[in-house]
Amino acid sequence: MTASAAPQTLVIRIATADDYDVAGQVTEQAYSSSYSELSPAYLQSLRDVAARVESGDVWVAEDAAGAIIGTVWVPRPGERLSELAREGELDFRQLAVAPSARGRGIGEALTRHVIALAVQRGVERVVMNSGPEMVGAHALYAKLGFRRLPEREHRIEVEPGRFLDLLAFGLDL
Repeated sequence: MTASAAPQTLVIRIATADDYDVAGQVTEQAYSSSYSELSPAYLQSLRDVAARVESGDVWVAEDAAGAIIGTVWVPRPGERLSELAREGELDFRQLAVAPSARGRGIGEALTRHVIALAVQRGVERVVMNSGPEMVGAHALYAKLGFRRLPEREHRIEVEPGRFLDLLAFGLDL
């Protein structure tokens, strides 16, 4: 699938095993640039694309030169990645754009790709959690029509002793 939302040629495709290392590095770099004090264990989990592929599909965004500059994790049809999603909903996680590629429409293209997958699957809503620091992502989601779902927001322990107040967003299709 070629995404038209980004200003340059962008290809969004399922990651292959050959992509796992680079896709993991992009995810780690994106999260490290947005969140402070991530533990080595959490950073390792962000790099572990092979583990994510066991329970969903990891999509990558490639620029015109073939470099992976973004990723997103989506469940396979009929499945869910998190407790956030309910029957008839598609959730996505770990949408990440390389810090060097931000501001070029990559996050929007990946989000629109997820929405297109949801439409193809016939679901009623797309949902996701986001950390409070991700204000740029929140603006993107609002631009695309997502709204907050405060009734689904909660605090999670992302690592022993480290808590995060997750925000929930949904887009009715």
